Amino acid sequence: MADGLVLNGGSRELTQLSRFTGRRFGFLLLPLLLIIAAGAWYLLDPGFRVGQQPTTTSENLPQDTFERRVRDYLVANPEVIVEAMQNLERKQREAEQTEAQAALTAHRDELLNSPESPVGGNPQGDVTMVEFFDYNCPYCRQVAPAMVEAEEDDPQLRIVYKEFPILGPNSVFAARAALAARRQNLYPQFHKAMMQVSGTADEEQVISVAEEIGLNVERLRTDMQDPAIDAEVERNLALARALRINGTPGFVIGDEILRGATDLQTMQRLIDQARKDRGR
Repeated sequence: MADGLVLNGGSRELTQLSRFTGRRFGFLLLPLLLIIAAGAWYLLDPGFRVGQQPTTTSENLPQDTFERRVRDYLVANPEVIVEAMQNLERKQREAEQTEAQAALTAHRDELLNSPESPVGGNPQGDVTMVEFFDYNCPYCRQVAPAMVEAEEDDPQLRIVYKEFPILGPNSVFAARAALAARRQNLYPQFHKAMMQVSGTADEEQVISVAEEIGLNVERLRTDMQDPAIDAEVERNLALARALRINGTPGFVIGDEILRGATDLQTMQRLIDQARKDRGR
């Protein structure tokens, strides 16, 4: 799964999604230390032990003695730290998932029905699959054939494409070109051709693909400067942050959020489940 820095127009920073990771571990540290200290206090302080009368408590111990006992205990039992970290990470994942699901409910209409987001497959289909992607993401290219097959195998599948350029200026240029190609009614052709590009999807590659599929390149370049295109990219970035999608590709199918590359079978299973849920 790719992540990185998003630039607007090749010069202005829109967002840095990798801050999720740093933020996550930054606020994990304090709770971890508190848990370790509390656990050590409990284990070392007889006053906490049921059925025993305290003779010496941590409050009576000199600071250096208490710290030494805590250190000695942790050195002798390092699994306590591992267990605490694993437990904290599990709780953090659960909290993030809960927040993401709440965001999915709150932003569902924007996710599925934004008039600025290109739509593929059957626009009137009964199930929608949303993809967040970057044309320079190798995992997005890897999963592209499964996307095509899922579309071909399911005439009722609707696909919403969320341009999500997080890998630098070349990706931003490609995303803006794709959204501009929509104005010439050639977005699906441009998108699928870009997903077959090998190497870096830079300006030269983008223009080459545009010419190959019959786009008016002069008009394309003009349309790419429309502020509405940058606004659509920014909305996608904000939506991805809310859904805790901090890399590419990312998928939303029904009530499920997938982060990272997946396979056709998983897509079809989630599409079937979404269709069943819709029929309830």
